[in-house]
Amino acid sequence: MTRISHLLREIARNLYRNPGTAFSSFLSLTLLFLLFDLFWVAAGTSDVFYRDLLSDIRMEVFLNEEVTDSLVPDMEFRVAQVQGVQAIERVTKEQAREELSRLVGTDLLAGYDTTNPLPRSFVLSFAPEYLNSSVMQSIEEEVAGLEGVSEVYYGHRWLRKAESARAIILRTGMVLGALILLTALVSSANNIRWMTRARAAGFQQMRLLGAGKLFVAFPFLVEGFLMGGISAAVGWALIYFGRQKIAFSQFEIIVPTTNEIVIFCCATALLGVISGYFGVRKLLK
Repeated sequence: MTRISHLLREIARNLYRNPGTAFSSFLSLTLLFLLFDLFWVAAGTSDVFYRDLLSDIRMEVFLNEEVTDSLVPDMEFRVAQVQGVQAIERVTKEQAREELSRLVGTDLLAGYDTTNPLPRSFVLSFAPEYLNSSVMQSIEEEVAGLEGVSEVYYGHRWLRKAESARAIILRTGMVLGALILLTALVSSANNIRWMTRARAAGFQQMRLLGAGKLFVAFPFLVEGFLMGGISAAVGWALIYFGRQKIAFSQFEIIVPTTNEIVIFCCATALLGVISGYFGVRKLLK
């Protein structure tokens, strides 16, 4: 009980004697963690948005004119056996004509009822794990090699550009996240160092009286723990408050799960302990 009361008195004394430093530390950490939270939410939201876009990718497989209508079901079966194909839709010449008329707003093939030049085709959709450029290219090559297929088309250039942009965003987010956490560590350590300087004489006297290093440093380690954890929790509280006030019709904002947020707050609290150690280690020598 004596040690606990000492710990509480030391924390209260630090906050009472250095309210400006404590508040600036809390405010700076909250803003830094809030910025990290926003990057995390943006990364999760963009990832879901990216997967939704990929789910719309379709591959069109056009058939040769030499393929008779009686052979189309057999070709459909062979195309459906290609690994990764989740669903297949057959498009007849008449359906292709209707789609063309819908797109341009008029029937360009008026008078060609008996000699419709539009090709028959299959429209393929794929399982999510197959929607990447390397796998889709392999599927394209396999389908194009089937007898009776004249051409295979899908948005391969768009897919490569989307993957490249996603990789750049991911790397940039990781670098910025690491810089934010490093800044939080340095900022918290410097603030605790300023607090300890004002009481350096008292610490030295406690050491001369036989107090151990851990006993002297423990209040600051706990203070760093509380400062880091509470700052992170307040940051997430602001995120949830903003989420209730702001809504987007084009996409849904994706927030991490409760378990992930709890783990993050515990990690920032541990980061506060580390910053507390760096803040008092000079006095412990």
